Amino acid sequence: MGKSIVFTVTTDLNHDQRMRRIAGTLAAAGYQVTLLGRQLPASTPLEEQPFKQHRFTCFFLKGPGFYLEYNLRLLFWFMRHPFDLYGAIDADTALAGIFTSWWRRKPLVYDAHEFFQELPEVVHRPLVRKLWAWVEDLAFKRATLAYTVSVSLQEYFQQKYQRPVALIRNMPLRQTAHSKPKTPPFFIYQGSLNVGRGLECTIEAMQHVPAQLVICGEGPLKAQLQNLTYRLGLEQKVLFKGNLAPAALVQLTASALGGVMLLEKMGLSYYYSLANKFFDYVQAGIPQVCVPFPEYRLLNAQYEVALMAQPQVQDVQDAMLKLLQDAELYGRLRENCLLARQEWCWEKEGQRLVELYNKL
Repeated sequence: MGKSIVFTVTTDLNHDQRMRRIAGTLAAAGYQVTLLGRQLPASTPLEEQPFKQHRFTCFFLKGPGFYLEYNLRLLFWFMRHPFDLYGAIDADTALAGIFTSWWRRKPLVYDAHEFFQELPEVVHRPLVRKLWAWVEDLAFKRATLAYTVSVSLQEYFQQKYQRPVALIRNMPLRQTAHSKPKTPPFFIYQGSLNVGRGLECTIEAMQHVPAQLVICGEGPLKAQLQNLTYRLGLEQKVLFKGNLAPAALVQLTASALGGVMLLEKMGLSYYYSLANKFFDYVQAGIPQVCVPFPEYRLLNAQYEVALMAQPQVQDVQDAMLKLLQDAELYGRLRENCLLARQEWCWEKEGQRLVELYNKL
């Protein structure tokens, strides 16, 4: 039997597509994989997977109390469940993995999805930022293997911590379907409803765009975004779908006219990011309105799949109208998506992941 690996996240697992891909790929390669997450009030029953899953129900749902409680729950659980490898996903679950891997003298793997101390919710809070910087520093120093999601973050972490950091990008499984946009046309946003995602300006832009906007996801900004939608009288144009099952989300995305991938420059974590949704839109064969941050500019230079726009109402509106009205431009971007998805896919990225773990 292969080595046993545990991965720790703070999501509810059913909607964490990156971790489902990672865990599933390693399980297919012969590893015994366990994925740990948390049970939220709106969580649905766990879907069957080729790896083990377990969720913790926490008393605290957010803030310092939650992070402390969650890491303590992980520590106590690890005392009864030993593993060969401990995989900490981001700084918010790292302390339990750092301590347990040291105590059991087992390798620690650190997967930096985010640059945690540079998240918008953290970057302007000096004490909180200092705490996450300390945790992140410990994780990179203790980890036998570390990897991240973009070239920009990889280069930053390698320079900062003077150690190798591998690159495993957030790419979905290759799709072969080629559906046409539904009528009436709609744009889709998929992801968390958090600060700095350009959602406010996207909703405002819809006032002058003859299409709908479908928002798929949950988050702390949801009520504020719904209130904005009501104030602007856009209830029939901006639709909130909540979290969808991955298969349903793939199907809905493929029938959209275009995707929305906007971030505001609120810290290096966003600026250096390479979000799942960028590749999800490409795999669905739909062009997107995308922020011109370094990673996205680089990829768009390889295959022009997006119109670049700043997260400002007029920019977003202009880009959406171009996709709606310029058939030649739209057709070219769509064909480029179909070409790019042959390269930007998990089938290739997953092979590199397995190679990294086989060296441990």
